[in-house]
Amino acid sequence: MPSTVFHAALAGLVACTLLGAAFDGRALAVAVGAVVFIDLDVFLGWYVVGAHRAAFHTLLLPGAVAAGIYYDTRVRERSALRDRWGSYGVSVAWTAVAAVTLAGIVPDATFNGVNLLYPVHDQFYAFDGELFYSTDRGVVQTFVDIEESARGSTSETQFYTGVDPEPGTPGSDAGGGGEPAPERIFPVVANGDQLAVVLASAVAVGGRLLRSRD
Repeated sequence: MPSTVFHAALAGLVACTLLGAAFDGRALAVAVGAVVFIDLDVFLGWYVVGAHRAAFHTLLLPGAVAAGIYYDTRVRERSALRDRWGSYGVSVAWTAVAAVTLAGIVPDATFNGVNLLYPVHDQFYAFDGELFYSTDRGVVQTFVDIEESARGSTSETQFYTGVDPEPGTPGSDAGGGGEPAPERIFPVVANGDQLAVVLASAVAVGGRLLRSRD
């Protein structure tokens, strides 16, 4: 599955692309930090079954923040965000929303799935298909198929992580009843494609940081 390292690397690429002249270490930290934050719903899984990839992975979260930024910067007569941080703050805020959506939620939606509209609609969806052109069948896409993409509600769908290796099983982490404690696996990169993204991000982000100091 996409690791926090992969999400952070992708967030760095989003920041490099969207921030423009506003790019610096602080802006990068905000974008990457926002993406890392949404993965913290894994800890809620200790208390709420199925909370991981639901509580903070819902599109309603970046949607609500985007609505707030739009209202503050476009509708109000005086923007609190712009008054305090100027156009720099506005750029960073919009970039953080884009990073959470594109680098945080979308990668997880293509691997095992996320609860896209939680808690309004409690259903996990996974868009793990393919898109190609065939000389016989034309353009074919299998990403979006409502019946195939639906993966169950929070009560039916839990994800195994290093933090919570046996979700929904109280006491399993301690190896209760004489059973050995479950193995904890913390992924870094899951395949060559993810490794390529992480390496590309390291070069691109590192280069932009060096240039921003000139």
